[in-house]
Amino acid sequence: MKRWFALSAIGSDRPGIVADLAELIYECDCNLEDSSMTVLGGEFAVLLLLSGTGPDVDDRLRGACKRLEWEKRLTVFFRPLEGEPVPYGADLGLVPYEFHAVGVDKAGIVAKVCRCLARHGINITQLQSQSRPEPQSGTPLYTMRICLSLPGALDVEALRSELDQIATELRIDVALDRCQDG
Repeated sequence: MKRWFALSAIGSDRPGIVADLAELIYECDCNLEDSSMTVLGGEFAVLLLLSGTGPDVDDRLRGACKRLEWEKRLTVFFRPLEGEPVPYGADLGLVPYEFHAVGVDKAGIVAKVCRCLARHGINITQLQSQSRPEPQSGTPLYTMRICLSLPGALDVEALRSELDQIATELRIDVALDRCQDG
């Protein structure tokens, strides 16, 4: 019977981490189904969705993860899923949107925007952010991009209004747009 697992790993970035993880999955006779990987501040982070069969698949993965932690200095976690994963939003009437924010970096941007989204029952499917100095002044400029799944019945104009209030309070520019393919 096919079983599903989520596996995450983090460690100092270096060439070969993806190969190490792919080999672990292959050696455990599992299949890599989906992945998301990034490097932040010199740290590599990955979240993998994998599947495998056999009564000892948990033990194979557990042993391989421990070996990888020891040999390659990665922190690795895995957990079994309850059943076969379904694509998020499938048959839920969710509409994909993107949110963008840009402004001088200050505390609270992510917290206030994400709390607003949560109050409206909006799920964040991806968030990317960075703070970089402006070329001329060196002032830290914060940019954030969020992929969202909005409930179909949501009042988008009310959401825009609340996000605009947050933008005014924080003195940032924001945009909320429906994704082209959605």
